[in-house]
Amino acid sequence: MTLSATVRRWFSHLSLATQLVLLAVLPAVLATMAVSLVATRQSLDSVEAMIRANAQTTAYQIATAAEEPVRAEDRRALLNIARTGIAQSQVQQVRVWSVDGELLAEAHELGTEDVPGFLVTAPIPGAQGHPGGRVSLKASMKELVVARQKRWRDVLVSLVVALLAVLAAGAWAARRITAPVTRLGEALEKLGTGESTQVDVTGTPEIQRLLKGFNRSARALAGSHLEMQTRIREATAELARKNQQIERASQARMRLLAAASHDLRQPLHALTLLSEGLVSGETDPVRLQRIGHVRECVTSLDQLFSELLNLSQLDAGVLRPNWKRFALDQVFTNVSRDFRPVAEERGLRLVVRPTGLWVHSDFTMLSRILGNLVSNALRHTVTGGILVAARTRGSAVQIDVIDTGVGIPAELRERVFEEFYQADNLPQAAHRGESRGLGLGLATVRRLAHLLRTRIELKSVVGRGTCMRLRLKTCPPESPAQAAVVVNSEPRGAGLAGLTILVIDDEPAILEGLHLGLSGWGCHVLMARSRAEALAHMDALPGPPEVIICDLLLADGDNGLLVLAALAAHPSSRGVQPARVLVTGETQPRRLLDVAASGVPVLYKPVALATLHHSIVEQLQNRATVAGKASDHPV
Repeated sequence: MTLSATVRRWFSHLSLATQLVLLAVLPAVLATMAVSLVATRQSLDSVEAMIRANAQTTAYQIATAAEEPVRAEDRRALLNIARTGIAQSQVQQVRVWSVDGELLAEAHELGTEDVPGFLVTAPIPGAQGHPGGRVSLKASMKELVVARQKRWRDVLVSLVVALLAVLAAGAWAARRITAPVTRLGEALEKLGTGESTQVDVTGTPEIQRLLKGFNRSARALAGSHLEMQTRIREATAELARKNQQIERASQARMRLLAAASHDLRQPLHALTLLSEGLVSGETDPVRLQRIGHVRECVTSLDQLFSELLNLSQLDAGVLRPNWKRFALDQVFTNVSRDFRPVAEERGLRLVVRPTGLWVHSDFTMLSRILGNLVSNALRHTVTGGILVAARTRGSAVQIDVIDTGVGIPAELRERVFEEFYQADNLPQAAHRGESRGLGLGLATVRRLAHLLRTRIELKSVVGRGTCMRLRLKTCPPESPAQAAVVVNSEPRGAGLAGLTILVIDDEPAILEGLHLGLSGWGCHVLMARSRAEALAHMDALPGPPEVIICDLLLADGDNGLLVLAALAAHPSSRGVQPARVLVTGETQPRRLLDVAASGVPVLYKPVALATLHHSIVEQLQNRATVAGKASDHPV
């Protein structure tokens, strides 16, 4: 870095006042020093010239006085003349020389041998204009030295006085200039914090003009700020009102959906049970076909309600991943079994490629995700088909669901994951008159994927198809022995003949449907429409029933969980805990949380008899396992 750059950098770090003072002081000091130096030099030169002239004059005078004594060779007279010469001011030494260079007389002032001085000479007049000798005179420079010291002292005093005067003047000018600027800076800081402020108009005309302009701008800004605050308050109040309206609408929507879901699930559940009961023992092909159509309608309605239930469970936070290792082919097999008939009915191909990969995830959530993705792909595919495949990508398994459907435009690729959004404006949408759902499938998929710590990636080309992709954590496969244990641990479809089953529901149609189905299994069915009827059956029984099936919401505001607790506390229970199944069509998040916290197995309406059979058998097997362990370890 050059010297000039260093000076500029140092100067830029100084305050404005310091810079102004320096700009005022430095030129003045330099000019004063230059003038003082020149004047001092000239004055000292004049003093030196005067001393030299006086010395030369004295030398001439001594030479003239020594003319006769030199001619007469009167050395005493010459000595007296020399002594008279040193009595003159500034004369230190006088010597008289003959024309031959002989020293005729000498006189000098004592103690001046080392004192600096200068020599001057003068010729002694002789006969016929020839010199008769010469006089040399040494003059002292003491007066010049004293004059020089005094002059430099005066110069120094003058410089100090000038410097102080310039500093005072510069500081005054700097304060006069910087004080308004400082006030302006402070006012700007206050203005930046939103505080209204004004500054006093002082200083030079230019500064006054600047300050007046600032005051006008500050007043205008304060007015704008006040107007903006008013608008912000109004907008905030309006936003709060809108949010309240939205919140009320959302709560009303959830209440409506929950109420509609519950009220519609009741007859749908009864219809499911009755339609399955009608199949039992029926051999007429025409009737079986009609019953099949009824069950298809029930299945379609069940899918719609399942979407609502999934959303309600996610809102309530009752869904938690059950992390375990399993073969991905187990999920793929279920997807192929459930959706291949639908694809073939629509003239499409569903290709599910087998894979030997294992993943660490939740089996049920992953099955629901892939089922929703395949169902959505079938709904929007006209020709071609759907491919479900998996491959490894590093330490992850990449699962792709690819269709040859209508595709999704770029502007809709985020909206399709919103709740209740249906892509009605997809080109050539392939609804073909079947149930289109409620627009909750992909919204549920995204939220389930979040619970599984992954995300859904969407790639689509309009008119060519869509690819839905997710990645899961891979894991090594289990040994054949472990896999066999897993398979054997699944509940077997053992018969329930001879079991006493207490059914509690306030809907006669549901009771009739359950009685029809359970009786077909050879069970002894007791039906109750209220807590009182259920307790009456308990009073009449010698022991507790093997199975209790209870609705969550009963007549007169009674709660199935409370009824189950009352039955467990009945004396006839004798501390024996029967297999319990809670059946409900409720979707309100608060009640779903209560059900999840109870620990009682729950099935959501409509419930197929096969699902109910599976749940009962699983609980009976778990009870048998616990009882066996207790007998192996008696207290």
